[in-house]
Parts: sequence; structure tokens; C-alpha cells
Amino acid sequence: MSNALDGKVVLVTGASSGIGQGTALALSKAGARVAVGARRADRLKSLTQDAPGEILALDLDVTDRQSVQDAVAATVDRFGSLDVLVNNAGVMLSGPILGADLTEWTRMVETNLLGSMYAVHAALPHLLATKGAVVQISSTSGRTASAASAVYGATKFGITAFSEALRQEVTAEGVRVIVIEPGFVDTELASHISDPAIQAMAKSMAESMRTLQPEDIASAVLYALTQPEHVAVNEILIRPTDQTR
Repeated sequence: MSNALDGKVVLVTGASSGIGQGTALALSKAGARVAVGARRADRLKSLTQDAPGEILALDLDVTDRQSVQDAVAATVDRFGSLDVLVNNAGVMLSGPILGADLTEWTRMVETNLLGSMYAVHAALPHLLATKGAVVQISSTSGRTASAASAVYGATKFGITAFSEALRQEVTAEGVRVIVIEPGFVDTELASHISDPAIQAMAKSMAESMRTLQPEDIASAVLYALTQPEHVAVNEILIRPTDQTR
């Protein structure tokens, strides 16, 4: 690992658990100064204690545009700049289309898609100034649609489309856009599914394989961020070896 991240300023959304937490910790270990945001801000305390570097904990709801703007402003106010945005906040409320609870659709669209867009919009002026990077934590569901995951998949396909348009707009200005597409990762994501049958199916699928760990995704993020400036790793698809689709 190079020292490319020493002193860099990174904002990680959805950092209270799972991939966000693991990525924030890995970035801190790599020398970055890290702002971490989450709705469950109380759960960020252990991260601030475990990280070896300077951590700024923020109460952040990505579905609230003002909250996003405030988080970016607080990060820049504390550290003086912003080099990397890691858009990780997300929810997976899978279930069939027929009989769906439409409030869950709204929550996924607002969190996964609009939330990441709001964060990019707020952070982009600072990232242009530092020739920084946007890391979008997407999913294999952003490549392959699946029954009972229509809306979740739609949000992840949306992230892919938004990210490619963003890349075309900012790459000539030196800003790199990185999309990470994990398969099954051992996180609490599936535990939020309200449909008992779908939750049981997700649990069974996870138990059938050696799932990825948040640290595996964090390693992919660090790999992409520590490439030379002229190298843009725009997309990483990472599945468990045992995952067949």
C-alpha cells in the first residue's frame, strides 16, 4: 500500500456498520482524515475509538438535502478540504412487486439513489478543487435484475447510470469516479427486509457460501484510490467465489 492517502480528507456515508464502517476504518489506517456520517450517529462512537487517525462523527441523513450539505460543510470546516466522497449509505428492502409496501420503495429510492446524488452534488465543488474522487458503493444488483429485488435493483442500476454521466462530466477535470459492486457481504443489510419469506431466502443464500466481509470491500476501495493519478479504476465487480449469480 502506498502512502497516497496520507492526509487526504474523506467523507463516508452510512458508516455506522458494515461496509461503511469497515471502509472508514481502513481509510483511517491508511493515513486519511475521515468524516463519518450516519442516521444512527450513536453507533459511530466505537468507530471513533477504534480508528487510529482523526475521525469526525456526523449526524447524517442522506435523504435530507440540508443534512447532506451540512455534513459536507462540517467536513471542510474541520479539515480544510475534501478529497474523497464514499457514498455507502443504503437500504435493501426486498420483496415482490405485487402487494409491496410502497413506503419501502420510496425509502430505497430516497436513500440509495437520491441520497447518493445529493451527496455528490454537495461535495463536487470541493472534489473539483482537489482533483479528488467519488466512490459509489453499488451492488451486483446494479448489473443483474432479480425477482423480489426490482426496486433495490432499480436504485443500483440508477447509480451506475448517474456515475457514468458524472464520470464523463468530471474526468477531464481530474476527478475520478469509482463504482464498487459487491455481491453477498456479511452485513446487517438483509436483516432490514420486512418480508419474512424473502428475509429467510436471503439468509439461506448467505449461509450457502463463504460471504465477503466488509474488509474485502474496503480493500477494493483502497486499491482504486491509491492508483496513480493518471489511472482511473472506474468499476470493480467483487463477488464471493461461491456466488453463482
